[in-house]
Amino acid sequence: MKPAPFEYLAARSAAEAAEALAAANGDGKIIAGGQSLMPMINFRLVKPAILIDINRITGLDRIEKQDERLRIGATVRHRMTASDALVHRHVPILHDAMHHVAHLTVRNRGTFCGSVCHADPAAEMPMMTLLLDGTITALSIRGERQIAASEFFVGSLMTALEQDEFVTSIEIDTLPLETGWGFEEFSRRHGDFALACVATTLRIIDGVARDVRFAMMGVGETPLRLPHIETLLEGQVMSETLLHDVSETLKGLLHPNTDIHASADYRRHLAGVLARRALRDAWKRATLRKDGAHA
Repeated sequence: MKPAPFEYLAARSAAEAAEALAAANGDGKIIAGGQSLMPMINFRLVKPAILIDINRITGLDRIEKQDERLRIGATVRHRMTASDALVHRHVPILHDAMHHVAHLTVRNRGTFCGSVCHADPAAEMPMMTLLLDGTITALSIRGERQIAASEFFVGSLMTALEQDEFVTSIEIDTLPLETGWGFEEFSRRHGDFALACVATTLRIIDGVARDVRFAMMGVGETPLRLPHIETLLEGQVMSETLLHDVSETLKGLLHPNTDIHASADYRRHLAGVLARRALRDAWKRATLRKDGAHA
């Protein structure tokens, strides 16, 4: 199909984009990469009166380290996130996750912030933002607003953004160098949306797991951060018994949907399998990086 008619504005500043979005009174859409938005427009699932392009706005295409946080601008492409030295050094789990994002042509154009704003519950970047305690910066003519990732995702393809706000950047935590990580995703074909995915990080301090983070996607209406699993793992030595307990606990915590791709029971089983793999990897990496730091 072809899109319904719409106006187009190539904004030269964030203020211009905010003013145009406010003037649209709910009928405007921001475009950066457009890899999710344009198919929806073509199928007339959304019919914006105006499309506001933010690609010409200076300063939105940068990844910058600020203290213990990494700031990712709104027009940073997936390919830049995947190859950036700061990401590779300070957030290696995000570097790993980028290899699972769609396909090469999508990664060349799609953006980190755009994926987060689209809020697909089976997409990698929303889950990574949640795992890494992300903060989303939203702009409108009323000024800037900081939204914690834990409050940003409110449903499938639904966020806490107001209709006159757009995202200018997202900040995420960097990780201490001795942090281990595990990322396990299963999809029908490489690049497809995940049937289930686990991302976890931890450090080994005095022989036990500390600073544990555990997140999932593809098993709910939003990406999930699971503090119950983090508490279960915190202060423990990784063992097969502990991994079994994690797997069994997940069965009671998760309430995934059944669809044409997989049943809810299959997704729960898959979550346990992927959790075991990811946690083994995280423990192994944390051990190696800890030993390397002390060498």
